[in-house]
Amino acid sequence: MNRDDLNARTMRFCVDVIKYLETVPKSNATMVIQRQLIRSSSSVAANYRAARRGRSPREYFAKLSIVVEEADESLFWLDLIKEAKLDTSNNLIRITQEATELLYIFSASRKTAKSRISLNHPISPNHQITK
Repeated sequence: MNRDDLNARTMRFCVDVIKYLETVPKSNATMVIQRQLIRSSSSVAANYRAARRGRSPREYFAKLSIVVEEADESLFWLDLIKEAKLDTSNNLIRITQEATELLYIFSASRKTAKSRISLNHPISPNHQITK
């Protein structure tokens, strides 16, 4: 899967979440979860887009780290819907599977990105430390 495919996939994930949430029965609990899930799923797409435009390997890694966090948060909200039995449809299962796959993909990408840059020395060699 290339970067453009992954970009489209993250956007599709966000759109699928929004469409799915339109089918979930409305309650006080689901209103809060819906808001949080839309924020986290849209953040997956937006931050992956930003990562692709990173100006440096470190910036790419930082944005990709946000993508991983937001994909994991999306998975949390989907799991909460399941555990609270707010919905048990096949759509929930499908979207949860997609969130899991995206989390695995971006976790692996972040690991690769980390191996390509040295994160053990966050201060640049030209930076002077003063007492």
